[in-house]
Amino acid sequence: MEQNSNLLDRIKRLHFVGIGGSGMCPMAEILHHQGYVLTGSDINESDTLQRIRGYGIPVAMGHRAENIGDAQCVVYTAACKKDNPELVAAREKGIPTLERAEMLGLLTKRFKRCVAVSGTHGKTTTTAMLTQIFLEGGLDPSAIIGGKLPLLGANSRVGHSETMVCEACEYVDSFLHIHPAVAVILNIDADHLDYFKTVDNIVKSFHQFATQTSQLIVVNGDNEKAMESVRGLTNARIVTFGMKDTNDYYPTEMNEEDTACEDFTLTCHGEKLGRVNLIVPGEHNMMNAVAAAAAAHALGVAPEAICSALGKFSGVHRRFEVLGKFEGVTVADDFAHHPTELTAVLNSAVRMGYRQVWAVFQPHTYSRTYNLLEDFAKALSIPHHLVMTEILAVREENKWNIHTSDLAAKIPGSVWFDSFEKIAGYVMEHAQPGDLILTLGGGDIYKCANLIVEKYKAREQ
Repeated sequence: MEQNSNLLDRIKRLHFVGIGGSGMCPMAEILHHQGYVLTGSDINESDTLQRIRGYGIPVAMGHRAENIGDAQCVVYTAACKKDNPELVAAREKGIPTLERAEMLGLLTKRFKRCVAVSGTHGKTTTTAMLTQIFLEGGLDPSAIIGGKLPLLGANSRVGHSETMVCEACEYVDSFLHIHPAVAVILNIDADHLDYFKTVDNIVKSFHQFATQTSQLIVVNGDNEKAMESVRGLTNARIVTFGMKDTNDYYPTEMNEEDTACEDFTLTCHGEKLGRVNLIVPGEHNMMNAVAAAAAAHALGVAPEAICSALGKFSGVHRRFEVLGKFEGVTVADDFAHHPTELTAVLNSAVRMGYRQVWAVFQPHTYSRTYNLLEDFAKALSIPHHLVMTEILAVREENKWNIHTSDLAAKIPGSVWFDSFEKIAGYVMEHAQPGDLILTLGGGDIYKCANLIVEKYKAREQ
């Protein structure tokens, strides 16, 4: 990686393998607007590819050696196999190849004020909130977000300033390629243990990420592991946020009514900065909002702009995204796939006034299901009804001999099916007017939500 540290200063032509990917497209857009000549390839048509082509960037369908043309660097995703013909051709020609996280690290170096949002939970929402705040505050940011922000109609933005906002993902230490001016550490929880093995190793990685931060670290003062990751650091100013008034930034005068959305006064060292009326549900989103507000205020954004932007924030794609209401039944979808996330989302859902909540959950990876089985069972006992799929393997073989039936055995009344078609039929048969059907998971469970919507629409015709 060291020999590539100034690569973007030495080249002008790049080729992206899988350019339509949610993590690839935003980087391609920013590099294109910075004057680089880009080409790309992909195997599936998508809205993002249409957007890429709209910039005049040629995209080849399918992967072939000739697609790389006269590129001086080839960028690929972690999902790209080593025998991909475009990667093979690049290696044969001696052209540098960079994994997506490496290119993100190089790209962030081109912005004097890069704000990188890290944490086990809440990265996408907080990154989106910060983007909206910076826009309202007049900072004209570039942004790379893990989900679509309605204000932008996309998961990225090309700005014309030195400010950039991006997610910093800890999996396989991807975020260690980033050396931000500002780091946000939302929380540290047991996850990705297939890679990290222990929580202590996760803390060590976050500590390294924090040491790579040059100006400001915004950290969850209520999260013991997060605080442990910044202990003793002097390379950047440390600002804390949380629910407790021992933090630098915290909420006061919270809405006492039993509703899902949170209203509060943003407070800093006892000073009331302004009232925030969130329209996204859950205490977890209040924490995300306080984190975003802390980072923005510490960077000089006016409190009025912060509170106004947070009040207009309507969420991101796959974060309690309501897809419609049919026959009196609301259908929504959420990315939650870890027990902590599920607990937060499901607690919010049961407070929202629905008659009953039908949770449709897709377990994501064998290792996570096995390592956190008891935590999953506790979280998934919150809704009135639980329907599950088989475990989505993703990148693993089932060496743990774990199955959805093991999880179901711990949750009385739960059921599981081997297809989205069967799940859709089951929940539609049993859900009644006033109910919520909420699909949950980090895989392709959104397809089940879309199928349910399609079936309801077909019945309306």
